[in-house]
Amino acid sequence: MNDRADALLSNFIDRVAARHEGETEYLQAVTEIARDVLTIEKANSTYTKARILERLTEADRIISFSVIWEDDAGQVQINRGWRVQHSNLLGPYKGGLRWVPDLSPSVLKFLAFEQAFKNALTGLPLGAAKGGADFDPSGRSTAEIRRFATAFMTQLAAHIGPDTDVPAGDIGVGSQEIGVMARVWMQRALRWGGVLTGKPVALGGSAMRTEATGYGLLYFTAAMLDAEGETLKGKRIALSGRGNVSRFAARKAIEQGARVVTMSGRKGTWHAPDGFSPQALDWLVTAEGDSAYSPPEALELTFEEGTRPWGVPCDIALPCATQNEIGLEDAKTLADAGCRYLAEGANMPVTQDAIAHLARAGVLQAPGKAANAGGVAVSGLEMQQNAGFSRWSAAQVDGCLREIMCTIHDRLTSERRSCYTQTGAVDYRRAANVAAYRRLAEAMIAAG
Repeated sequence: MNDRADALLSNFIDRVAARHEGETEYLQAVTEIARDVLTIEKANSTYTKARILERLTEADRIISFSVIWEDDAGQVQINRGWRVQHSNLLGPYKGGLRWVPDLSPSVLKFLAFEQAFKNALTGLPLGAAKGGADFDPSGRSTAEIRRFATAFMTQLAAHIGPDTDVPAGDIGVGSQEIGVMARVWMQRALRWGGVLTGKPVALGGSAMRTEATGYGLLYFTAAMLDAEGETLKGKRIALSGRGNVSRFAARKAIEQGARVVTMSGRKGTWHAPDGFSPQALDWLVTAEGDSAYSPPEALELTFEEGTRPWGVPCDIALPCATQNEIGLEDAKTLADAGCRYLAEGANMPVTQDAIAHLARAGVLQAPGKAANAGGVAVSGLEMQQNAGFSRWSAAQVDGCLREIMCTIHDRLTSERRSCYTQTGAVDYRRAANVAAYRRLAEAMIAAG
């Protein structure tokens, strides 16, 4: 950035930080996008006058509530719940619910802000929101989780609806929890409706929703490689995590002939030097407890305690675990080991200094708002099926998912003129922010 752009960014972030003091994750997300789009805004007098970006940094509303429920011992438990309804410029509020013990409004605001740009890139009529609770479902019985889900939705129900706000699942909230909450809403509203996505298929959910984010990540990655005249076949992929995104990204990568050399958990990394076999992947995603750390010898898989996936040589890195999981030292290791592509399966998994180092090293990077949009894309397709009282086949949904991810890639490459690297390749991070900003800005101007 030049001195004028640096000054613009500094002044802008100072104003935002004054209203959001101490919200580290949120300010990180705003800074990343502001760095790319402030000059675009200043070059357009209409955008400048309307203060588009500054308005986008303020959520429409933040709903907070208590969740009171009873555990199996009959003890009353108290949790906090939130829903950040960030923007409905493009459609009803849309975004996931996560239940994690350290959840905070700052994290939810960052996720909702990012969701606005992600949803804009899909081309679907979707606004942006995020929500959840500081509840830890691990170690809780099925009955306790059901009681918590019921209490949570009882508090949230008045604020959502098929044309108002359509939540989905996220960390700690799977299809079964969504099913319980969807039924609670229906009973309160005295109507059937697609008020949540990610529902079990028996309750009106869509085929392919579980696979969507991981498959979409690979469809976008394949499009990146194709633009460079390459394919996934034979490429070494370092993957983090072993949840839904990771496991389905790994499965699709193996189908495409790539070699998935790592997956990871909180305690360390599973390493397959010759690539995970389908059998090794099946074993890992079903292994429970300490048994997961002792892979059978026949699978040619080792577990390395206390390590991270990024120390293994790879061609492609797919961080799919959590925010800020790749720091500067990880970025240096990846670049030195020959990594040439990175696509984010998680939200904001790479720190700013790591992003800068990878860019200088010539690594093409796809941000989560583009690369992991497959989940919300299929959520949008589930809304479409619910509204039309129809059900699509898995093949039909998968075909639409692939088309949406390729369209997102094309939308980013169309920004090549103003968003390119020193080598002339597309700067996917900047292009994603700029393309999404343009769509949101035009909607805001159209709204008056």
